[in-house]
Amino acid sequence: MIRSPHKSPLLINNNIPHNIYSKYSNKPAAHNLFDKLPIRKIVPRNPLNAGCTQMGLLKNACSDGSEFGGFSYADALTACARTGDLMNGKILHGLVVVGGFACRPFLTNRLIDMYSNCRKIDEVRLIFDYADEVDDDSWNLLLSAYVHIGWPEVAANILVWMHRSGVKLNTNSFVSVLKACSGSSDSKESRMLLHRCIVKVGLDLYFLVGSAMFDIYAESDRLDEAIEILDRIPNRSLVVFNALIVGFSLLESNASAEIRVTTLKLFSEMLRRRMRPSRISFNSVLEACSSTHEFMFSKQIHAQVIKRNLDEDEFIRNALINVYASSSDMDEGFKCFNSTTNRDTVTWGSMIQGYVQNGQIERAMVFYREMLRVGLKPDQFAASSLLRCSGNFGVLRSGQQIQCYAVKVGLDQFTVCCNSQIILYAKSGVIDAATKTFQETATTDAVSWSAVILSHALHGWPYYALALFEEMKDRMVLPNDATFLAVLTACRHGGVVDEGFRYLKSMMTEYGLTPNPEHCVCIVDFLGRSGRLDEAEKFISSSGFNNDKTVWWALLRSCQFHCDTERSIRVGEKLLEIDPFTSTSYFMLYNSYLDIGDVSKAMRTRGRMRELGVNKEAAICWIEIGPTVHSFKVGDDSHPQNCAIFTRLEEMMLKLKKQGCADVNILELEYRSEKWKESLFSSHGEILAVAMGMIFLPESMPIRVMKNLRVCEDCHKTLKWLSESERREIILRDSIHFHHFSWGFCSCGEYW
Repeated sequence: MIRSPHKSPLLINNNIPHNIYSKYSNKPAAHNLFDKLPIRKIVPRNPLNAGCTQMGLLKNACSDGSEFGGFSYADALTACARTGDLMNGKILHGLVVVGGFACRPFLTNRLIDMYSNCRKIDEVRLIFDYADEVDDDSWNLLLSAYVHIGWPEVAANILVWMHRSGVKLNTNSFVSVLKACSGSSDSKESRMLLHRCIVKVGLDLYFLVGSAMFDIYAESDRLDEAIEILDRIPNRSLVVFNALIVGFSLLESNASAEIRVTTLKLFSEMLRRRMRPSRISFNSVLEACSSTHEFMFSKQIHAQVIKRNLDEDEFIRNALINVYASSSDMDEGFKCFNSTTNRDTVTWGSMIQGYVQNGQIERAMVFYREMLRVGLKPDQFAASSLLRCSGNFGVLRSGQQIQCYAVKVGLDQFTVCCNSQIILYAKSGVIDAATKTFQETATTDAVSWSAVILSHALHGWPYYALALFEEMKDRMVLPNDATFLAVLTACRHGGVVDEGFRYLKSMMTEYGLTPNPEHCVCIVDFLGRSGRLDEAEKFISSSGFNNDKTVWWALLRSCQFHCDTERSIRVGEKLLEIDPFTSTSYFMLYNSYLDIGDVSKAMRTRGRMRELGVNKEAAICWIEIGPTVHSFKVGDDSHPQNCAIFTRLEEMMLKLKKQGCADVNILELEYRSEKWKESLFSSHGEILAVAMGMIFLPESMPIRVMKNLRVCEDCHKTLKWLSESERREIILRDSIHFHHFSWGFCSCGEYW
């Protein structure tokens, strides 16, 4: 254009400085071109002014004394609003007033927009109130300003005021306020006021407004009214159905089961109308199947996916793998995985997380190694799942291999991986490493704090765990349900009843969190262990979890701990009413009847158990030695090193007897022969695992044993004596607590 003999039109010259040079921050070039213009008027000046303002060069925009009109100010104010430049915006505001342009509505609107983007609501209101003239845009900008700063109640009142003042309302006005109200827990009256106003104006039939109103009622668990609003939306097109299904899926993390089921009903209606669901709709409805456990419906959706040739879509395929993982059907999940060729990192990660979710750590590790072999790198979520799974099973060596890989590829910078690493070490019995990992985590969140608090609570450091919680609050980290569960667990294992109730009250009143059955188990347990069984039983009745078996189990354990046989029988019968298929309840009730000498009822309890086909859960213990995990059951003599293990057991028994520990029940049982006593002693899985650890682990290394059930009192005593006689540190993790045995003492303080 510069070399062309033709003179460039004024309009082209006007746009070049702004659209080419100013947008790319090339101010000198823009000014150079502007200086060559034969005619300089307000119009060509406007884009250059806006560009200068965007580059923070407002002084240059007014430096040469050229005419500066209202549109120039409007462009400059828009640039300030876009960048949040309050200082230059105030300067422009002053120039607008001095130049006599303040009476123009379009400049009033630009000023409102600028101050709104800078979050200066007082200035916004002053400009609006003292403006000579306001139009519909002014009202809507004022409305948006209050929505922007998070004041939905005021915005709702302004919207009603607009309607009464005859201002033209549009769908965008209502949608913005409705969305703001849906995110506020304190705007119930505003929502109802808005609803009446919307119905009166007749905008509730518009899809955008109707769906926003639906979100409000659905999130408030007012399902009937939400569905009524949904039914009022006429002419539901494919776009409407897809949007509603996706909207439902976004509510599902905290929505009721009825709302989640409605997602499936919408999808069914969509198919009946012969509409074609989008890939996002398929993904959303599969997520709904996972959360509602409608797994038969998920198979039907899978058939629809195949019918529409969408089974190669990685987005839908990963959702299918996830839904099969939720239904514990990893065979079908593997078929989905195996039937596709374009497997990406997310697909492999979904399979790994599926196996982890179903407790199949061996298969998860196989997929992890195969993923590395084909040249793909697991992301932070797959690595996090593997670390957590290794911690859940107490296989420290496997977890450390995953951790080394995470450090090597830089995944340790993600908080989710650091949190899982804390859990790995904590659940594997290495509390010092868990604490160190927490201290070295760059960015900690509520999950990090919850993990480290729970770690110390389970390892016998309840007061340190409570001190960590106070530090968490001092650092302004907002606790969640898991955090308070960790805190109550610390109170439970520390036996601090009054502190526990104080934290429970704080959870409900200060943080607005609702206790779940796990929180109530902690309350019942520390009440029961402290001997306050009446209070514990009354608490269960008033907690709203009267039909939750875990809460009653906690009370039953406390009753047996305090030898309250009458209450034990009553609670045991209650447990059988709630869940007649759990063996633990039968055995506890059976023992209670034997304690009072009622053999006939004890036998009747065993007979009832046999009639229903209820089998006792097998106690399994395992120990990790090198790359291998060795497991033991009660009376297990199938281990390849069986002879060496039993030889070491015999040595330990003789040593204990010589040291005067022969009065322990497990070694001295009345009415039994010496040979029977020794075989009974050797049949306990944790004792077998400890014996193997003493053979194959270095003396400097702690012996870490995991058990799926609660350790019995006799084994607990024996392990204390073994730690003293063998001078070895023994760490046992059972289903409730960690026990660190050292020099004849246990970290649980006999409170587990």
